[in-house]
Amino acid sequence: MGVGGNFWDLLKPYARHEGFDFLRNKRVAVDLSYWIVQHETAIKGFARKPHLRLTFFRTINLFSKFGAYPVFVVDGTPSSLKSQARAVRFFRASGLDLSSFPVVEEGVSVKRNSRFVKYVEECVVLLELLGMPVLKAKGEAEALCAQLNREGIVDACITADSDAFLFGAQCIIKRLQINSKEPFECYHISDIEAGLGLTRNHLIAISLLVGSDHDLSGVAGIGIDTALRFVKCFSEDEILNRLHEIGRGGALVIQGSIDSEVLRSSDENLPKTKSSHCSHCGHPGSKISHLKFSCEYCGSTAGQSCKQKFVGFKCDCLSCDLEKKEKERKKKENWQINVCRKIALEKNFPNDEIIQMYLSNHHGTDDDPCIEWASPKTEMLVDYLTYQQHWEPSYIRQRMLPMLSTIYLRDMASSPTNDLLYGHYEFHSIQRVKIRLGLQFYVVKWKKAVNALSDAMSVIPEEPDRLQGSEEPDESNDLLEEPDVPVVCINDGCCFLSTDEDMELVRNAFPEKVDQFLKEKELKERKSRKKKSSLRSEGTPKNSESSTSQNVQLSITEFYRSSKVLCENTLEENDLGSSEGKRKEPSTRLSKSVRRRLLFD
Repeated sequence: MGVGGNFWDLLKPYARHEGFDFLRNKRVAVDLSYWIVQHETAIKGFARKPHLRLTFFRTINLFSKFGAYPVFVVDGTPSSLKSQARAVRFFRASGLDLSSFPVVEEGVSVKRNSRFVKYVEECVVLLELLGMPVLKAKGEAEALCAQLNREGIVDACITADSDAFLFGAQCIIKRLQINSKEPFECYHISDIEAGLGLTRNHLIAISLLVGSDHDLSGVAGIGIDTALRFVKCFSEDEILNRLHEIGRGGALVIQGSIDSEVLRSSDENLPKTKSSHCSHCGHPGSKISHLKFSCEYCGSTAGQSCKQKFVGFKCDCLSCDLEKKEKERKKKENWQINVCRKIALEKNFPNDEIIQMYLSNHHGTDDDPCIEWASPKTEMLVDYLTYQQHWEPSYIRQRMLPMLSTIYLRDMASSPTNDLLYGHYEFHSIQRVKIRLGLQFYVVKWKKAVNALSDAMSVIPEEPDRLQGSEEPDESNDLLEEPDVPVVCINDGCCFLSTDEDMELVRNAFPEKVDQFLKEKELKERKSRKKKSSLRSEGTPKNSESSTSQNVQLSITEFYRSSKVLCENTLEENDLGSSEGKRKEPSTRLSKSVRRRLLFD
């Protein structure tokens, strides 16, 4: 949830939709609880243990397809405020009376339910077997994600909790759509500051007014629009201090300082009362004076009547302008006083514990977290998923291959060795360039080494999807998207695999193979061009005539010659020869519309 009051709708106009390469070679912090809740809600009942299934597939996609370095963060012990808010939300969702809600003692926190804790533990085991770093937060996972982002350890956060901005996040990826040219829906704090004029302290003030995960109610009678308008009356440095003063009943003191610029803009020497206006033209002066002398606004002369004012006329003279500004000032001042009174009615507002939690810089259990990516423990992972998901070992190894090939290419780019992919496959060649969702990939061909023993990886199940469930919901197509399956082929007794790889990564790992592929591609294009030009030059007049006739658009009857016409012609000749007295049949050369009129009119 994060900040209440449809806070994401306020930020929606400032979202960026980034492409595939947005996270390539970047670190990203992932709120694991958000993934588990999202997966469980989307495909519950359609797959066995969806939290494990989709964490496995999405991690492989994030690592291999998007080229990111994910860092997973799990929740710690929730604060007492979060526990109380969670209990209140449960009471509301159950339709229970909040008057019977038990009072939670200060400092006492309530743990999550045992089922969710088990889901998290199973996903953590899976991620550690995949070689992904997993960090544990003191409290909220999005808080540690935001701290890592603010300190520059990671480049973005993947979470749907909007209060990550309050913890100091700089870039949040709210939505991840696998099958899209722009799969990332991102929000940058710089865009929010430029578009809405809101800084981190302003966002904290909004959450205190409209409510958040730690205080569901907020201030009664204040919504997101009112809170936005109110906090923009103050600067970043004074907004939180002003809320403290208003909460202590200092509304009348703040009344004069909220709009001091508007008050100072009025000149003390200018007239305080509005001058009289002509009832005929509406300009300053009277109707008699305009008739005697003239009206400088209408341009009339003495003795001539001024112009009749139109419906809805508003005078823009100095006195009318001052009166209009004075009304707007009083209206705004009364509105601000009304908001201050609502705030002053709240007990213990603002909550200092919430403010200190948002501004804290220590959200992890370790002050210096160790973030390292290790190689996957393939065999242990196969055993784990075989037990948990009931998958075939060959199916698991096949789905892991894109991740293993990415790790292999990265290792070869940094320190070339003679090692094989998964200990069995060597880089053979580049087949072609593949374009998917507007992005180019190399289709790489891997050859199984001669000295490698045959194993289960060569056996690919033909229908692996039946192991995952026979039916999938429409809303979760992106969540259910599996990594690209490698293509297996056997040629001259050798086993080959084809995978889609990032072009830059392949070039860094095998520059000679890329140069060879580009030269062969250019040579093929040259031969193709020469062949086409030779065919054009060797064309005969007969061929040119046929090509010219091909360019002429044929009629529908000539293009689709009907066998029925030939049969009718044959029958007509036979009938004419046998019986001359019979009625001659209509000519088949008549148009369709004419034949229709002859038949039915």
